Amino acid sequence: MNRERAAALGREPHGSSDDPDLLDFSANANPEVPDGVERVYRAAFERARTYPPEPPAAFRRAAADYVGCDPEDVVPAPGGLAAIRAAVALAVDEGDTALLPAPSFGEYAREVRLRGGEPSFVDADRVLDADPSGHALAVVCTPNNPTGTGYDRDALLAFAELCRAAGTVLLVDEAFLGFTERASLAGTDGVLVARALTKLFGLPGIRAGFAVATGDLGAALRGARRTWNLGAPALATGEYCLRQDEFVGETRERVRRERERLRAALGERYAVAPSEAPFLLVDVGDRDVDGVIERARDRGVAVRDARSFRGLDSHVRVAVRRPAENDRLLAALGVGDGSRGDGGVDGDV
Repeated sequence: MNRERAAALGREPHGSSDDPDLLDFSANANPEVPDGVERVYRAAFERARTYPPEPPAAFRRAAADYVGCDPEDVVPAPGGLAAIRAAVALAVDEGDTALLPAPSFGEYAREVRLRGGEPSFVDADRVLDADPSGHALAVVCTPNNPTGTGYDRDALLAFAELCRAAGTVLLVDEAFLGFTERASLAGTDGVLVARALTKLFGLPGIRAGFAVATGDLGAALRGARRTWNLGAPALATGEYCLRQDEFVGETRERVRRERERLRAALGERYAVAPSEAPFLLVDVGDRDVDGVIERARDRGVAVRDARSFRGLDSHVRVAVRRPAENDRLLAALGVGDGSRGDGGVDGDV
């Protein structure tokens, strides 16, 4: 990795607010965690006094059962972003190009540039229609962040076949797929899948995730992985969470119900994109984005400024939280019951 290049790239802003006085709709992690997860985390302390097992077989089995693949194809990683970085590092060399969706997660382009590659952007809605020929890497995020677009499995498999024929590694970021009923592409030849506990299980600070890849790609990923790259508490917590089927089902239903309620209410004032993710992309039109964000903050709510995503200049992104919390968001944005009373916003928001 080039030192000067890394220094010049800096860091793009990410969602989440560290202000304890704000209800955070800028981050998109589940506000709920599985029952018993704190007990499991604390119980792992004794195991943290020795090196964790290598390879961590129990975690790999849980991950494989969760996405439906062979445990041997699971490569543990300290979060989904670490899996993404590993994929880019394996696929992209100096001077290569990578086919990337836009708007989408900004770290894809950053990682490609860190390797000396050049992003080649394509509209996120048409990424599966793009030609991967000549690119070292192609990326699909499903559901896409920040649009919430979910991609049909058959269309994804057809694109994966195009990538295999072109000799292009396909990275599928499934950070939000657990919020849907869609099946993972884990175990598909030529595809590297990245998953994390951050979003669905509401544990961004644990830093646990995994990648899945088969064949030579999987062997390279396992060979590049650092030994003991997950500590005992992260492994224990991850293994536990990945087996909480009832929690996953309840989360999916709550998010689906609340997402549609929010979309209908916000749609009275703003343009809101359909979504399969635990967030909504909101186009505020000719209203001042900074003004919308500041007025929401004045009412105790943080929303994500989505202008940091490529191609978006009038958007905010809002997470889907618990029902009562979502009511506060609606009031802060001037829609729904209570938008006029008790500190509600005026009509020009």
